[in-house]
Amino acid sequence: MKGSSGKSRAGAVRKAKNKQVGSGGQGRQALEGKGPTPKAEDRAWHPAGKRKAAQERYAASGGKGKPGGKVAGQSRGSSAPRGASGAARRSKSGDESEIVTGRNSVLEALRTRIPATTLYLAARIEMDDRVKEAVKIATNRGIPILEVMKPELDRLAGEGGVHQGLALKVPPYEYAHPIELLDEIIASDETPLLVALDGITDPRNLGAILRSTGAFGGQGVIVPQRRSVGVNSAAWKTSAGAAARVPVAMAANLTQTLKTLKERGVFVLGLDGDGDVSLPGLSWADRPIVIVVGSEGKGLSRLVAETCDAIVSIPISATTESLNAGIAASVTLYEISKLRAEG
Repeated sequence: MKGSSGKSRAGAVRKAKNKQVGSGGQGRQALEGKGPTPKAEDRAWHPAGKRKAAQERYAASGGKGKPGGKVAGQSRGSSAPRGASGAARRSKSGDESEIVTGRNSVLEALRTRIPATTLYLAARIEMDDRVKEAVKIATNRGIPILEVMKPELDRLAGEGGVHQGLALKVPPYEYAHPIELLDEIIASDETPLLVALDGITDPRNLGAILRSTGAFGGQGVIVPQRRSVGVNSAAWKTSAGAAARVPVAMAANLTQTLKTLKERGVFVLGLDGDGDVSLPGLSWADRPIVIVVGSEGKGLSRLVAETCDAIVSIPISATTESLNAGIAASVTLYEISKLRAEG
């Protein structure tokens, strides 16, 4: 055992490589910090910063184009094109195009000269009259025709989609403006008959309502900007082509739009099982009408119900709790068209 001879144990002291006295202020900046955190809009990588940069480019360009850098179909304004909802089937190229599937839907879209960009045809497809006409129209209009295998069409149609060997790539749906749509109907000397959807989220209901609107003399459908389904591939399919003939308008605020329609002489009828007016023999059938259909679960929203001139009920069997939104709209449209024909 060693005494206190002053010798240190080997390895107990770490030798400094570069001995220096003091830091000379070299660590002062680190101690002071980096200053206040920049605002989100001042950080180029932040989404807010990107929006700010896009707005500055928009202002510098003299207001041409769209601020924010959105492509057509992403805007949700009352008259601008809107892309499909989450249920829509979009092309895989990153654009906002829709894929319309099914022989009837594809043929109707081609007949109405929607500016389609590609017709997809299944290899070894059975060439019935609809397929032949679709190919002929596409050929005459110069629309590219691609023959693909069934798995590729299945992918384009999406889960649960039925394409029947035919699919069509179309641009985002362009919505009309509700008041402009009304003006066009009045200018054509027709009595307005519109359907407004209050929170309908199932595209199959929208497709069915479009089909019934066209079948029973209606001139258009109005959908709200928020919390509502848009015209997507599922709606196209269910409408059996009616989406190509019946215009759909988008309302920035459905309640305000209904109030404006009322000011223009349109009678607003809301559908509800507890309505105080019975549909059969409706006395207002000959007037300009907009039928308001509530959501599948909650029915009419409070503000919309308060805006209606009357709440109409459809008599049904006591064993049935309620009607599907699409069926309720169809029954009402049929009754109004029948009363107008009799009058």
